[in-house]
Amino acid sequence: MNSIFSKIINKEIPSDIRYEDDLCIVIDDINPKAEVHLLIIPKKNIKNINSANQEDQMILGHLLLVCKKLAKDLKIADSGYQILTNVGEGGGQTVMHLHFHLLSGNAVTL
Repeated sequence: MNSIFSKIINKEIPSDIRYEDDLCIVIDDINPKAEVHLLIIPKKNIKNINSANQEDQMILGHLLLVCKKLAKDLKIADSGYQILTNVGEGGGQTVMHLHFHLLSGNAVTL
């Protein structure tokens, strides 16, 4: 799979990178649904949670800890935030590369 996220990770498409390390990259969502709307994207190409396996456990945990770090850095940790991921077209996934949404502000609550 060569998604738009793979192209951003490989620096084939320019993007404002908010955070990057060996395992993931973080960018602003181009169609934000809240005041803060970041995408936390693993560099490993995993289609979605259904495609993740036991060897991806460390990456998945890392993504959540990056969400926590970003929330603290953005000073939204105390006021609250959401972390969500879409799985498959029926679950609203439009880019078939796993990513977490970090939302805060006027985000819709479930």
